[in-house]
Amino acid sequence: MRNKNSDTIKQERTLLIIASIILFLGWLVISLSQGKIQAPVTIAVSGLIVTWFLVHFIIRYLLKLYGDPLLLPLGIFLSAIGLTMILRLKPDLFIMQVLWQAIGLLGFVIFSFVFRQAEPLAKYKYTSGMIGIGLLLATILFGTDIGGNKNWIILGPVMFQPAEFAKLFVIIFLAAYLSERRQLLSYATRHYGPFILPHPRFIAPLIALWGLAMLMLVTQRDLGSALLFFGTTIIMTYIASGRLLYIVLAAILFIIGSFACYKLYPHVQVRIDIWLNPWVDPTGRAYQIVQSLFALGSGNVLGSGLTYGFPQFIPAVHTDFIFAAIAEELGFAGSSAVILAYIFMVYRGFKIASLARTPYTIILASGLSVLLAMQVFIIIAGVTKFLPLTGITLPLISYGGSSTVSSFILLGMLFALSEVRPDYAQ
Repeated sequence: MRNKNSDTIKQERTLLIIASIILFLGWLVISLSQGKIQAPVTIAVSGLIVTWFLVHFIIRYLLKLYGDPLLLPLGIFLSAIGLTMILRLKPDLFIMQVLWQAIGLLGFVIFSFVFRQAEPLAKYKYTSGMIGIGLLLATILFGTDIGGNKNWIILGPVMFQPAEFAKLFVIIFLAAYLSERRQLLSYATRHYGPFILPHPRFIAPLIALWGLAMLMLVTQRDLGSALLFFGTTIIMTYIASGRLLYIVLAAILFIIGSFACYKLYPHVQVRIDIWLNPWVDPTGRAYQIVQSLFALGSGNVLGSGLTYGFPQFIPAVHTDFIFAAIAEELGFAGSSAVILAYIFMVYRGFKIASLARTPYTIILASGLSVLLAMQVFIIIAGVTKFLPLTGITLPLISYGGSSTVSSFILLGMLFALSEVRPDYAQ
């Protein structure tokens, strides 16, 4: 057992070395293209790499945690890609993003330790649910419109997106609630026309989340978060109950709600119209998605090369549209590597769920994996015009403190849940 743990630690360290080389090469290429090596950036890159190995040392040797050895390196790999692109696109924001990464890593360590005993936390499900919904309502009531989405709160010098943290509290609540009532949700007895459903009080939280998602769509213009919250809720309900009927009903409700919003609110109509046909107004309302499509098309297999593309023509390229910049400069190969890293991360999340020992931890690990998968799918689908444009970030890659910190916390929770598995060497 000791040898297997030692091998696991060596594997993780080797993968961290590879991720460090990626960041180092990205910094070197960009610095050479600019003709100068900036001392603050060099110190930040060096310091962050040291921090990555310090986290590895803390969780493996000081705290003696033996979670999944791939989660941290996968997160670091995506962070290295993201930092390279931010240094390329918005060098003025690079130091700040490094700072967010460091805070996120601290969150990873804390939640890796706290969630080792996840079951007792289920007792605080309603507290967790109220905090999550409170954060969302605070955004709806006091949010500030930035970049077309009213999903920011500004408190003096601090600006953050509460939805990024609210989603984790909602997942914890849903995992506890659904694990307690999974049998009631599985064996419905009440007839509502052609449908057989449980008593209304058992599905009331799910209906409330549907209403909250619609409210976010209308008041915050935040289609991405609305899709993310509602989609994750329904898939978690399906995982807990095994009944496909919940997904069918949820899809009907969401389509009805979205159609009503489209008819009633002009800003929703704009999102849908430019999605259906961006070429009607390519230099106006659809400028962002049109530039993104040009970037995706010009990338080819290997891309134009780092610093040789023109992704700066895309508005908000360092946040919502950073995947388009990756596809243009690193090509199909680079963008595929990013997608594969996310797929592998989600796969490990579901594997953790399949090996968990209690209904609560099974649903919790599944919910976190679904949340991660849906966020990646929604933003990449929006950038590639598969879905209407949304205002969410690409986890661990896009610029942004709230998104970066919450993504590392999510990874830390999964890492802690993976410890119940006796062997991760396979």
